[in-house]
Amino acid sequence: MIKEIQAKVLLSHVKQPDTWFGLKYNMNLYRGCQHRCIYCDSRSECYQIDNFDKEVLVKANAIPLLRDELSRKRVKGTIGLGSMNDLYMPLEKDVNLTGQALGVIAEFGFPVHIITKSDLVLRDLETLKRIRETFATVSFTITTADDALGKKVEPGAPLVSKRFQAIKVLSDNGIQAGITLMPVLPFIEDTEENITAIVEQAAAAGVHYILPALGMTLRDRQRAYYYNQLDRLFPSLRQRYQQTYGDRYSVDVPNAKQLYALLGELCERYGIAMRIPMYKQPEVKQLSLF
Repeated sequence: MIKEIQAKVLLSHVKQPDTWFGLKYNMNLYRGCQHRCIYCDSRSECYQIDNFDKEVLVKANAIPLLRDELSRKRVKGTIGLGSMNDLYMPLEKDVNLTGQALGVIAEFGFPVHIITKSDLVLRDLETLKRIRETFATVSFTITTADDALGKKVEPGAPLVSKRFQAIKVLSDNGIQAGITLMPVLPFIEDTEENITAIVEQAAAAGVHYILPALGMTLRDRQRAYYYNQLDRLFPSLRQRYQQTYGDRYSVDVPNAKQLYALLGELCERYGIAMRIPMYKQPEVKQLSLF
């Protein structure tokens, strides 16, 4: 179900410094998501989004609101899109809210960081080229190199292989593209074979960086939903999670140390950064009196 709502504020300030993504502002054009990823943290009670993947709320006044807010910003900083949902979920094909928002951002010359699981981002390639004159980077969430496994854990999202293809198109067009390797699901995706395959395919696609967090969050409604999906897709794994992690909120994969070391070696071999190259404010040159 899709429902329109009116937003009061669109751009929120990100606590500084943001050492992960380099954001100054964050923006969500939708509430809820159609990708139905079994692990999504946005189902958690603290975000107060009911019927997370059954009812998507569209901020109908987002574009005029964004234009007004950007016109009043005195400090330019990177705007993050895609933190609470995927801004390129299927409904974006028809609504085009993200495409319109990027057009406004390009007009005002603000830098952008996009996180998505969708190759639909390529529809806005020309707009991203304009934003690139200031700064633009696109991060694709990829946690498995296998399309079949990807469809199990992210049933509504495009195939992983399409994301690698999109990275190549963006890179070939001079747009910085990378991978957010998170979450990595314990006992499902935490193998050396999987990590190696991701890095090798990323390198072939011309990726600029891989930002890893080898583990996941497990809290309240998110945990309950995830465990129900484990019972359906990976029988017997729930018990293993409960024995290993109990009620912990943030968990690492058991072999995190070895996998981080492997990832570091592979990224060094292929010349891939493990941090996102971030936007920097242009230096203001002081004019000489003579």
